[in-house]
Amino acid sequence: MSDYQVRPAEMSDSRAVAEVHAAAARAAYEGLLPEEQLKALAPATREAKWREAIEFSEPQVHVAELDGQVVGFVGFDRSRDPKTPSTAGEIWAIYVKPEHWDKGVGVALWDAAREGLEEEGCTTVTVWVPLRNDRAIRFHELAGFKREMKTARTTSVGGVKIEEVRLKRSVA
Repeated sequence: MSDYQVRPAEMSDSRAVAEVHAAAARAAYEGLLPEEQLKALAPATREAKWREAIEFSEPQVHVAELDGQVVGFVGFDRSRDPKTPSTAGEIWAIYVKPEHWDKGVGVALWDAAREGLEEEGCTTVTVWVPLRNDRAIRFHELAGFKREMKTARTTSVGGVKIEEVRLKRSVA
């Protein structure tokens, strides 16, 4: 039994979601991005994005709380990838404060996203993960995702090129 409670995000959560996003991204991308790019991962640069996502449910956002404090979040919806069927969902983002890593928060958030995607009629779900983010790849593989190696792509994060791979699994 987890002490973490997961619920749909509310507008008042947008600042906390931005803070989790910034803290987790800085920790996750250490060694992948230059120091100046890590410093630029500030909550102020993300709050408006998450406020809009929460307001319009695009993506749907759920937060994980411990003792009333937001410690993680997941954003999920239909796949944004071209030529995917309408039954394909996507984890757009999943982040947990580093001090809560390996404590079951990610699993609780994944469970909430899976249930939400199932309610939306999705039968498969994908997630894009940087190839060098071993922790994120391991998390998703433990959750049953499999790498789709022919989907590798290069994206730009603050001017730095990052190689990503798509992972996929059944929603059920």
